[in-house]
Amino acid sequence: MTSKVRKTRINFTPAQKSEYAKLMVEENYSNKQIMALSGAGPTAVTRWKRQYIAEQGGEEVLGKIPLDADKRRIKELEAKLAESQEDVRLLKKATALFIRDNPALR
Repeated sequence: MTSKVRKTRINFTPAQKSEYAKLMVEENYSNKQIMALSGAGPTAVTRWKRQYIAEQGGEEVLGKIPLDADKRRIKELEAKLAESQEDVRLLKKATALFIRDNPALR
């Protein structure tokens, strides 16, 4: 009987993924070389390369964390802005209700 031993999962930061993808695209490293360097599987390496090329072309890959640090920062700031706008909207509603219910403020 053979026992199946799973390979331990390696978590890569977006910066690491970006660096490996940059090596493949700009330095002409092969997928196999990157797999040997990083320890990642073939599908992950291919995905990083595809995402890197798409981001360089100006496309946004939905559901994925951007590899570029500037694009990650923009995403964070957009999320904070949306949250702040929602807070302002709720505060406006609460203020309107408070004024409506308090006759001294009319």
